[in-house]
Amino acid sequence: MEDDRDGPSIPNSTRDPTTHRRHQAMLERLSKPNQSQPPNRDSNSSPSFESTDSFLSRFADLKLSITSRLSLIQQSPESFSKSDLDNASAAISDLDKLLAENSYYLPPYEVRASLKTISGLKESLENLSSQLFPRKKFAFKNKPIKRNPANCVPKSEIENPNLNSSDKFGDLIRRDLPGFSKRDGEVLMKDFKGEDIRDFTVSDLRSCDVKLKGRSSAIFVHRLRNCKVYAGPVLGSVLIEDVEDCIFVLASHQIRVHNAKKCDFYLRVRSRPVIEDCSEVRFAPYCLHYDGIEEELNESMLDEETGNWAKIDDFKWLRAVQSPNWSVIPENDRMRTIYLSNSDS
Repeated sequence: MEDDRDGPSIPNSTRDPTTHRRHQAMLERLSKPNQSQPPNRDSNSSPSFESTDSFLSRFADLKLSITSRLSLIQQSPESFSKSDLDNASAAISDLDKLLAENSYYLPPYEVRASLKTISGLKESLENLSSQLFPRKKFAFKNKPIKRNPANCVPKSEIENPNLNSSDKFGDLIRRDLPGFSKRDGEVLMKDFKGEDIRDFTVSDLRSCDVKLKGRSSAIFVHRLRNCKVYAGPVLGSVLIEDVEDCIFVLASHQIRVHNAKKCDFYLRVRSRPVIEDCSEVRFAPYCLHYDGIEEELNESMLDEETGNWAKIDDFKWLRAVQSPNWSVIPENDRMRTIYLSNSDS
């Protein structure tokens, strides 16, 4: 019989002995309200917040980051993998650890409220995991059935299941769509006005300026070097992979970036941008203008500045401190508003 579970491991405070000990002490303290003095700290323990306000502020930021991750995965499950759920699980575990380390300096009601929050996050993750990776039912194995060799998967693919593992995110990049590809040193312009809203691909470009006016449904970006991409509102997602020394000016409901190096992003986005395996990437607010863009932004529900351009979720950075992989572009270093003329189409 088989009992395979493909879902992520849900965080459990008992896995780390130090965290487990603190967790148990916290629960014991809640049952003894007269106990007020904290025990001696371990010499190797991480810094704790001795101010309730500072702890609650940090706790709220981490909670928002986790809920944003889970929301993004739920909205577009096809864009995420099991490792993304594992990362969310690890983040919840870190939040649990943070509470355990600081519980002695918090009022009991704040500890109870924080425990309830963590419990809710774990439940949300477990529900999401069961939806995306259902547990396989017990089943007796049947005798093998003879199959037509022409319909079988080649043995080489079975023995090397991760043959194309480096391109997992790249599999999401649509290369069979209209777009610009394999250009060098060109100015590429496209106006979607008057056309059916469609997906668009920008791939394999070097030293190009890409100017996209009008509304599109999705933009896929793959393998760009030393390029500038200016785009009007995107109704769905922008997926970017394998880019270096580029500038992007984008407005979209969701933006996900993988394997970007030394790139600047000027964004207006309704959800928190997600980065993975990125380094030296910087962010600033959207700065594109052309005739009719304000109306297009309004029709695309992107007319309001949410401030999410500065709220980046780095899925490969799970620590409580700021990720070193991204930063905000200083105001005196930002580009001014980019104007696309009517001839740029």
